Amino acid sequence: MLTRRIVKLLHKRLSGYPAVALVGPRQSGKTTLAKSLKGEYFDLEQEPDRLRLDLEWSNLVSGKALIILDEAQTWPEIFPRIRGAIDNDRKRFHRFLLLGSVSPALMTQVSESLAGRLSILELTPLLQSELNTEASRKRLWMYGGYPDGGVLGEKAYPAWQRDYLALLVQRDLPNWGLPARSQITQRLLKMLAVTHGQEWNASQIGKSLGLSYHTVNSYLDYLEGAFLIRRLPPFHANIRKRLVKRPKVYWRDPGLLHSLFNVANQKELLNQPWVGASWEGFVIEQILGALAYTGYFFEAYFLRTSDQHEIDLLIQLGSVLWAIEIKLTTQPSPTDMHKLNKTADLIGADKRFLVSQHQESIYAGSQISTNLPDLIRYIEQMA
Repeated sequence: MLTRRIVKLLHKRLSGYPAVALVGPRQSGKTTLAKSLKGEYFDLEQEPDRLRLDLEWSNLVSGKALIILDEAQTWPEIFPRIRGAIDNDRKRFHRFLLLGSVSPALMTQVSESLAGRLSILELTPLLQSELNTEASRKRLWMYGGYPDGGVLGEKAYPAWQRDYLALLVQRDLPNWGLPARSQITQRLLKMLAVTHGQEWNASQIGKSLGLSYHTVNSYLDYLEGAFLIRRLPPFHANIRKRLVKRPKVYWRDPGLLHSLFNVANQKELLNQPWVGASWEGFVIEQILGALAYTGYFFEAYFLRTSDQHEIDLLIQLGSVLWAIEIKLTTQPSPTDMHKLNKTADLIGADKRFLVSQHQESIYAGSQISTNLPDLIRYIEQMA
């Protein structure tokens, strides 16, 4: 089994909280990781496991074993019982691990019942730094990070991705509250593929679907809560330029994105007019995933001015601001770094990273020309 980078942080949070919620998309590896902790495991989507948990509850909460509750959001009745067990002995940690396929914004039971009693972590699909062969690391961009149908099971691509999205559209998203008909959701997913890496225009999308922009924005909330989509907000700064105010929208897993375009392999991918946007989204997810696993709090943005000054990714780490520009090239030019510096100077960025596929990294004070693996190693050394 591959070692997940989140394990160290997960143990740290369990040792400091009575409960931890490990959220993330379906099939990202949450159950496999949780079972490796050797606790008492219950799948709350299964009625026999619910019954067993109910009958054994008193012994479980008085024991020392970690209680692992998979798909916890499917059985809301369990949350008051967890809260009661925690409140009866607030000094005991490492008691409950809750697994969920929807974000805390949709897991209202977590946010309302267990506020202040648990820590929330997100497990992403596999990251490049978690793969143990160079071949698999190279395949990750094309096939995505889902273990079964992505980088570790590329022979199942793209049928696995299509089935995965169909299940979400027809069952999971409606169960989580999305009111849209499945045909509308399918059309929305395809439109989001076409607009991957672009500014979000809810009015334009809404017109295409015959919906208001309010409705389209609410649908996007559900897709974001299911970890399909990332909304990257614009950076706001007091500079003498007019800034773009709309977020950019990215597919979080490139394999899902590529399946919607019917791209069969990396050779076909490199011939697509939107290949640069695909690479950009992939790099952003790898960076943000690695940062999240350090345990540091950070905020992520992009910057674009009305006169086309742009930075693909800004990371606010406390008082330190990183500016990151992403290029799909093996030979970044001095002009690329000059453009990055010129825009980064507008906002006083402390570090400037030009990320490309160049094999060697060059460090010149605050200016760093690097490749993705070296940048991820740089981030992981912060932990």
